[in-house]
Order: sequence, then C-alpha cells, then structure tokens
Amino acid sequence: MTPRIYLIFLVSSFLNTPAFSQETNSSSLKAASARPSSATRSDEAFNGLLQYLFPVQTEGTDYQILFDNLAQLYNNPVDLNRANRDELSATLLLTDRQISSLLTYREMNGDLLAVAELQAVPNFDVPSIQRLRPFVTIRQDVLTAELPAPTDNYLIARYERVLEEQKGFTEAVPNKSGAMPLRYQGSPGQWYLRYRNSRPGFYSVGFTLEQDPGEAFRWNPATRQYGIDYISFHAQIQNRGRWRNVVIGDFQQQIGQGLILSAGFSLGKNAETILTVRRPTLGARPYTSLTEYGYLRGLSATYSLNPQLELTLFAARNRRDANVAAVKTTLDEPVVTSFGTSGLHQTSSDLLDLRAVAETNLGGHLHYRTQQIQLGLTVLQTRFDTQLQKRDLTYNDYEFVGKQNLLVGLHAGYVWRNMNFFGEVARSSGSVTNSGGIGAVTGVLTSLSRRLDLALLARHYDRNFHSFYANAFAEGSRTINETGIYGGVKYSVYRKLTLSSFVDWFRSPWWKYLIDAPSGGFDHLITATYTPDRQTRFALIFHDEHKEKNKPGSKTTPKEVVGTTRRSLAFTADYTVAPGLTMRSRAQAGTFGYASSTTSSVGFAVMQDVTYERGRFSLSGRVALFGTDDYDSRQYAYERDVLYAFSFPAYFDRGVRHYLLARYQASKHLDIWFRYARTDVTNQPDIGSDLDLIAAPHKTELKLQVRWRF
Repeated sequence: MTPRIYLIFLVSSFLNTPAFSQETNSSSLKAASARPSSATRSDEAFNGLLQYLFPVQTEGTDYQILFDNLAQLYNNPVDLNRANRDELSATLLLTDRQISSLLTYREMNGDLLAVAELQAVPNFDVPSIQRLRPFVTIRQDVLTAELPAPTDNYLIARYERVLEEQKGFTEAVPNKSGAMPLRYQGSPGQWYLRYRNSRPGFYSVGFTLEQDPGEAFRWNPATRQYGIDYISFHAQIQNRGRWRNVVIGDFQQQIGQGLILSAGFSLGKNAETILTVRRPTLGARPYTSLTEYGYLRGLSATYSLNPQLELTLFAARNRRDANVAAVKTTLDEPVVTSFGTSGLHQTSSDLLDLRAVAETNLGGHLHYRTQQIQLGLTVLQTRFDTQLQKRDLTYNDYEFVGKQNLLVGLHAGYVWRNMNFFGEVARSSGSVTNSGGIGAVTGVLTSLSRRLDLALLARHYDRNFHSFYANAFAEGSRTINETGIYGGVKYSVYRKLTLSSFVDWFRSPWWKYLIDAPSGGFDHLITATYTPDRQTRFALIFHDEHKEKNKPGSKTTPKEVVGTTRRSLAFTADYTVAPGLTMRSRAQAGTFGYASSTTSSVGFAVMQDVTYERGRFSLSGRVALFGTDDYDSRQYAYERDVLYAFSFPAYFDRGVRHYLLARYQASKHLDIWFRYARTDVTNQPDIGSDLDLIAAPHKTELKLQVRWRF
C-alpha cells in the first residue's frame, strides 16, 4: 500500500466513511468513492443545506428557480477531479481559498483517489469535508463511442390540492348587470410529471409536464391551448470530442455576473455574506423548473476551439404571456404593456394573455479560461413580434420601447493569490431612442486568513439599461435604475463560532413603482453561528433595512416619499436528540414602520420542527404559532417539502400552521412521499383573497408524490 493510499485509508476511517477491503488499491479506492451511500446523499443533507442558505427571505430573489437549479446541481454531484473553479464555487460550499488549494493540489499530485483525500488538501478541515461529501463525487468514466449507462433515471408523478372550496371553483352567479363573474375553468387539483435520464458530465434527456389548479385541459389552437398547460423538455450531450455542451429544447445560460444572461444561481443578499456575491460562469444548463418564464427554447452549442477557448452559439424562440393593448402608436399598432410571470392560466381573462407574443433570441459567448484568468464576450439580440410600450406613467419613462434589443457585454475574472477579482460591463441598444444604457458590476473576494473572508462589490445600472434575462447582484428584482456598494465579512472566531455580516448601500436615480421620486437606502445583517459539536448548531440573525416609499394616504402629486424601516431577529437551534431523531427550534420577530408614523407593524413566529429517519422511512413535521399586525410585518420560514418541490410561505394575521411530511422507500425502485399542511387563522373569518378566497378560517393542503427509479 502506497503512503498516499494509506493516508486516504486512515482519513476515511476518521471521517466515518465505509471501510475499504484488504485488497485496497487505487482502482478500488476510486470505485468506492464513486458510489456514495444513500445515507450520505439523503434528503436530510439537502434540506439542511437549504435551511442554511435560506434563513431569511430577501426581496428580488426568485426562490423557485433558485431552488430548482440547486436541486439539479446537488442531485448531480460535482466531480472533484474535473470541475473548474466556477463549477466548484457554484456549490456554495467552498471558499475561494479552498478552491485555489484544491486546484493547486490536483495540478501537483494528479487526480484525487477518494473524496476523503480532501483531508490532505491545505485549508480543508473535517467539518467542511463532512458538509461537502453528499454533493461531490469522483467519477472514473472515460469517453468512448458509446454513452455510459445512466446514474439518474427516474419518473416522478405528483398530485396536490387544497381541500376547502375556493371562490374560483364555486358556481358563477350573474351580478346585477347580468354579467357572469370570473371563475376558474379547470379542476381544483394540481398535477405534475417529470422524467429524466442522465449521466452527469455526459448526457441528459428529460421532460416536465404540469397543470396548475383551475387550468383546463383543453385542445384549442385558437386560444393557444394544446392540452397540457405547461410542457418543458430538453436533450443534452456533453464532452463529445470538442463539443463540450449541446442542449436542444429548454435551457438557460449562466454567463459572467448575470448582466445579460443568468440561470438563476443568485441568492442575493443573505446570511451567506461571501460565497453568493460572485456569479459563476456555467454556460448552458437544461431548464427543469416549474417557473413558466425566464428560459430559452431552442438550441445551444458550445465548441472548444482550444483547451482554453470556447465558443457558444444559441438560438431560441419562445411565446410569452403578455398583456396586449390597443394603444395608438405612430404605426397605429397594438402594443405589449406588460409580461405575465405567474404561469397561471385559470380564467378567461388569463387566456387573453396566454402566449400572446413571440420572442426570438440569437446570441453568442466567446470564453477564454485558465486557472487564474477569465475573459468573455457576450452578444444577445432579442426581437419581439409586437412592440413593447409600458403604460404612460412617470416611473416608466425610461423603460424599453420597441421590438428589438441588442446587448453586448464583456466579463472578466482574475485570481491572484487569495484574491478573486471579477466584473462585467454591458450596453443595451434598442430600436428606439430611449435605450443605450450601461450596466456594470465589479468586485473582489479575498481570504485574508483561514479565519477571515471579505467581499466587496460595486454596481451601476442606468435607468435605460434594458436586459430581459439578467439577474445580476441588485437590491431590486431587476438590473435597472440602481447604483450600490456592498461589503461582506465572515470571521471564524474559532472552530465552533463564526460571525458574518454585510452592509449594502443603494440608490435609484429615477422613480420606481410606488416611489414617486429618486430614492435610496441601506441595509445590514449580522449573523452568529455556534456549532459546539456535529449534532448541535445555534444561529442568531439580525437584519435592519431602510428604504423609501410613498407615504400612505398622501394627497400630493407626486406623492410624498418617506423613509421606512424593517427590522427582524431570528434565533435557530438544531440538535440531535437520538440516532435518527433531529429537532429544530426557531423563534423570529420583526417590525415595519414609516418614518411619518409613530407606530410600527409588529409580527412574530415560533416554530418547532422534528425529523425522524429509520431505515426506509422518514417523517418530519412542524408546528408554528404566528401573529402579525398586518401583511407588512409578515414572517417567512423555509418548510420541508417533497422532492423537487419548494415551500417558503409568508405567515401573517394570527394563527397556527402545521405540516407533516412522510417518505417511504418501498423498494430500490419506488419512493413515496405524502405531505399534509394546514393553516388556521384566529382573527379572520376567512382566508385568502380574490378567487382564492376560502369562506372559512383555515386552509388544508394535501400532496402525494411517487418516484420510480429505473
């Protein structure tokens, strides 16, 4: 046994990994590390990571797309021997110092023989390796004329519904004028089907079907209804000679810092103050989310011109939900006043907007990459078959007008010692005169020591910078009309105690929705995490946010703009009571108030989670008590859900919410999930609003899901 293999054997034993046989050699070590046990890849590991990444809710973040992308990433473990810097950073589990150490170690010593060998890599410790293990692997596949057998081959079916009758499903009764009120046209149940056959790093084929509650199953080309409401599909091949990545069907592009193209890998400002600041360049990725916008449908192909230089070309054509109004223009044509993003097509009114506009995208990305340097050029042309022109309101004065938008951008990155510099600049030019804005992001991540990490980011987005698929770092949900500076720090006081914080200042030079003046603000967050042992973790989070908004009830024109303050405090305790039995206690409270008011809206939530895992069965649940003065002081908390589903509800009014989630592995092929959730409010006679209104103070949700692995 060589010294290196002997070291790996000892480290593996220390990390409680399965012991190797007496015939241990390099191939057997590799095979063992390539087959992570179901225990290490359990849902509990993924849910624990999500609870760490989503301790607080932040505005401007699409959590569903983000969750879907993270689930796709973590369920296709990263190959430690093949992943580049961006792919490693996308896990949100490794610091830049650790990534640099791993890349240097690979260059000096060759491929890792087992995941446990990370113990020999500088800047890696046991806790970070334990946290990383469920989401990484070491593959030994080699390219041949034949594609390898799939490691992920499954079919998922899900059905869910609300038990109480909602107003949208009641019988319509004509009003006094004889008009029939809107009602949902489909059944109250929601169903979902997903199939995927893939081998990470080689190929992926799959499709997703979904029918939301109230959506009718109807074939009517006149209203652009073709049976199932939402159909998504893709076919991908990777690393076939110089063809690095080819995707047909639905996909997203993650390029640069997200000024032109972003696939949703953006946590925004959060308790993770360092790792989420810089965006990784991952290229084209299959789109599998249930969010029915923000993706491209067509073809993307990446070709390696040489080991450091890649060229990506893509073309896509989508039909998008949009409100088309008969507004008089110079060409006397109808215009698009807004796009629909809910993905719901439940009523006759919804169907008027269904896939009303055709959008064509043509683009390319030239990317040069070494271990230290990244340079990229991105071009994207977007064309609509109907002119875009938002309503004639002051805050829309600099919004995009026209049918065509061209974006050209440059992104770069440079790693020097323990400093990672990054940035991107882009310019938009539309078919009319109000475009031509600049967007720019620049920043640096640095590890001053093993204990201290810093992040600094500056951004500027002109009020006439127009980018439809952007998701760069921002205070708002769009990269427009904003300038800001962000600073983050993380300090390990010692191995068990970590402190982190950020401060962000931002300014909008033009009006925004519900803000009738240039506005600005700042916010900061402080987090303390104490982990006395592997079974126990405590976290304390304080968030203080200051913004400006229109004063409620203002009679002036424009309306008076005043400052607002939102503060929240959350305490979480995770602990293991017995083998297989874990608990999580959380208490949080917050206030929201206007500077012009002497009172503030106050809210709180107290919740207790329990998870029990034994063999093929797992059961988890929560009981939450909440109370808020109104919606302004609402409380958010991540909830566990069935595989590939995401729940981050807002708790408001006063009441109790509880849920139970059960999973049973019936065989090596069949998994079954069942989820029951109920909310009872005590200060209202009903729950919900508009067509979702329930004439009772409670709401009950049921969900059943099965997965068959081939």
